[in-house]
Amino acid sequence: MKPGQDTMQVKRTLDVGGREYDYYSLEEAAKQIGDISRLPFSLKVLLENLLRFEDGNSVVTGDVKAMADWLGHRTAKAEIAYRPARILLQDFTGVPAVVDLASMREAMVELGGDPKKVNPIAPVDLVIDHSVMVDTYGTDSSYEDNVKVEFSRNKERYEFLRWGQEAFENFRVVPPGTGICHQVNLEYLAQTVWTAQVDGREVAYPDTLVGTDSHTTMVNGMAVLGWGVGGIEAEAAMLGQPISMRVPEVIGFKLSGQMVEGTTATDLVLRVVEMLREKGVVGKFVEFYGPGVGALSLADRATIANMAPEYGATCGFFPIDAETCRYMTFTGRDPERVALVEAYAKAQGMWRDDQTPDPVFTDTLELNLNEVVPAVAGPKRPQDRVPLSTVSSAFAEHLAADLAQVPQVGTGSAEVAGTDYSMDAGDVVIAAITSCTNTSNPSVMVAAGLVAKKAREKGITTRPWVKTSLAPGSQVVSDYLEAANLQDDLDAIGFNLVGYGCTTCIGNSGPLKREIEDAINEGNVRVASVLSGNRNFEGRVHPLSRFNYLASPPLVVAYAIAGNMNIDIMNDPIAQDAEGNDVYLRDIWPSNEEVQSTMDAAITDTMYADRYANVFHGTEDWRAIKTVSSMTYDWDEGSTYVQYPPFFEGMSMEAASQGDILGARPLAILADSITTDHISPAGAIKRDSPAGLFLMERQIPQNEFNSYGARRGNHEIMMRGTFANIRIKNQMLGGSVEGGYSVHHPSGEKGDIYDIAMRYKAEGTPLVVVGGKEYGTGSSRDWAAKGTMLLGVRAVIVESFERIHRSNLIGMGVLPLQFMEGEGRESLGLKGDEMYDITGIDENLSARQEIDVKITYADGSTKDIKALVRLDTADEVTYYQNGGILHYVLRNMAAEDMAAA
Repeated sequence: MKPGQDTMQVKRTLDVGGREYDYYSLEEAAKQIGDISRLPFSLKVLLENLLRFEDGNSVVTGDVKAMADWLGHRTAKAEIAYRPARILLQDFTGVPAVVDLASMREAMVELGGDPKKVNPIAPVDLVIDHSVMVDTYGTDSSYEDNVKVEFSRNKERYEFLRWGQEAFENFRVVPPGTGICHQVNLEYLAQTVWTAQVDGREVAYPDTLVGTDSHTTMVNGMAVLGWGVGGIEAEAAMLGQPISMRVPEVIGFKLSGQMVEGTTATDLVLRVVEMLREKGVVGKFVEFYGPGVGALSLADRATIANMAPEYGATCGFFPIDAETCRYMTFTGRDPERVALVEAYAKAQGMWRDDQTPDPVFTDTLELNLNEVVPAVAGPKRPQDRVPLSTVSSAFAEHLAADLAQVPQVGTGSAEVAGTDYSMDAGDVVIAAITSCTNTSNPSVMVAAGLVAKKAREKGITTRPWVKTSLAPGSQVVSDYLEAANLQDDLDAIGFNLVGYGCTTCIGNSGPLKREIEDAINEGNVRVASVLSGNRNFEGRVHPLSRFNYLASPPLVVAYAIAGNMNIDIMNDPIAQDAEGNDVYLRDIWPSNEEVQSTMDAAITDTMYADRYANVFHGTEDWRAIKTVSSMTYDWDEGSTYVQYPPFFEGMSMEAASQGDILGARPLAILADSITTDHISPAGAIKRDSPAGLFLMERQIPQNEFNSYGARRGNHEIMMRGTFANIRIKNQMLGGSVEGGYSVHHPSGEKGDIYDIAMRYKAEGTPLVVVGGKEYGTGSSRDWAAKGTMLLGVRAVIVESFERIHRSNLIGMGVLPLQFMEGEGRESLGLKGDEMYDITGIDENLSARQEIDVKITYADGSTKDIKALVRLDTADEVTYYQNGGILHYVLRNMAAEDMAAA
């Protein structure tokens, strides 16, 4: 994306080692807009972005001045147009993004435009990392077996992505088996300072991005400003559309002290998540500062930044300092780039050291690192931190609460056929070292290896009912575990390599052994999982695991050995050695010095250079995939993976009126903290679900169902799985029934939510969804919005939204409404048998206006209320009026193409 007109005349030249770079000087801007030296570093990045794209149209001088004015008020109401340098996709969200781009080319033809115009303008990297599943584990061939199944399952998807790689310019694909997108981004793609040729000159500017995975924020640990957006918003950014946003509030998080013996980066981040959730930082930037920042490695910073979605912030930012440059050098970045990063940061006032004055923040909080204690988080939310010393007692309370909420049908225990053990409440059935948060951090991965080594030396191993897995974030992890002679120890106790990608954390945990699943179902046993991930929402990890705990990789190994959450792991023995002696956690826990010395001896800079030398090359299986070069995609009507979506059907150059929503019925009434996992299809496809029945009707056997995530390119599958999470509770059915069900009114008939929605659609009845607080928490799942729209939902009315999902709803033309303070589903007595009239939509709709909602109850009584329209900017109003952001972009593209012709 080309910079604007530089109307403030702040472009200057920076000489770095005899090489010249143009840059947009904050120092020169300050001469015109006032002192900005103590502006938060993250806002300095946004300010530079505005200076570079100032064109008197999308960015005006007033926008630039608003950033300086922020210092006076520590907040701002200004709306700005932000253009990230690049886009990052993973394959679960990337496939539907490429499907949308392909369908936009088809629509462009229908509108009379040139389909080639639909092409990424900003650089796009798609990393295939979410497709591998843990089908095989605990064997030397697990990795090869899982990769083989992965390619077999995903042949159609991979063929489609290979077509996209050829069809679109500025679009690269990192093949499967390379690593998790966030770790590949951190270790290779990110540059901290980006460069591009503009009018024959090399321009330097901050590396920024948006990604279609919530944990895009991980790279903020490397001073790269980025956050997760929905696939819809990312697609618009690819096509040159600026991201409309309000200048955020910035919460300063001061770190002091140093981590103490026996604690890990995971323990630190769980405490940070807990503190920031309590603080309330949704929609805000968090920036870390203070002397404790210098005590953290870049990997530790990235661990904290990774979990910004869990603490609710848009991002968690660490500024550039000497550690940033050290990490870049160690991971094989070009020495010229590292020199540029330091010179640019110092020239722009973006360099942090011990003498740097603290920035001015909207608000602050502080954590002394020596107060961090070992902990896990769970059993359902990442912010629910539990000190390790109280896990067993906390689990007993959670078990009792779960039994009270969903009464047990069965004994709660069952013998496992063909074995000498039974499944009992609290048994750990999955112990997974997985996910970008921790597998990207060498300190916790080495610690896990050392726990395995010490356990092996004592002759103890994991319990037979525990499914163990190791899914590193990159191949470099395997290199240093091998170099440290720790992989053999991990293998010996069942933590064999199962793949390079995001596995258990996103529900790709694969099946348990059949006899274990049978026992759990027979006794209705409440079992648990422990994983080194960032997400443990209900129904996410595995359908049979009701309690899911986030923990550091070494604790994952320890719990696999202990085998049950009822054990006081700090004080009780976790196993007996060959002589029958008790073995305690302290007996196998490595010291911080052991971890550090092992890292120093095993990890080398050549590992990064060697592994990323051919990052886009891929395996023989990847290179063998055949593809046809063509401008538009040849859709296969028989495919159950990739289908032409209906989003642009019947689209004209003029946007049709959205119209008032009259006589709407609720499809679901939901409680607080409904996540995108509850809404969006995720995990395994059940045989008797609408999606499962759809596949069987097409002769797809159950063992080839794959996951919802892998089938995101097929709208027929995805709309059938929307709101179908096994743990969702539609209050229209009384509040205790779990699963994706609804009620048709006025008949009162119950059924699958998809079937009820289609019945309403056939009757011409619009739908609404009603929810509580924090609606849409979690990952940036575009299908949570796409599925909502395809089911016929016109508006979502809740007490509060999480940022990404609200944006996605707008992107799909669904109206987000918020109850006024003090009102909600409970105070209004909403049961699901009401009708809703939402009026005033066409009457000069504006950002954040109040709109009329009339509720007609089953007894004929009515109540008129106001709701806040959560279209927060003028651009969001425009997107909604166009039926979605992609419709708006496509109309503009077609109009420009026709004008040029």
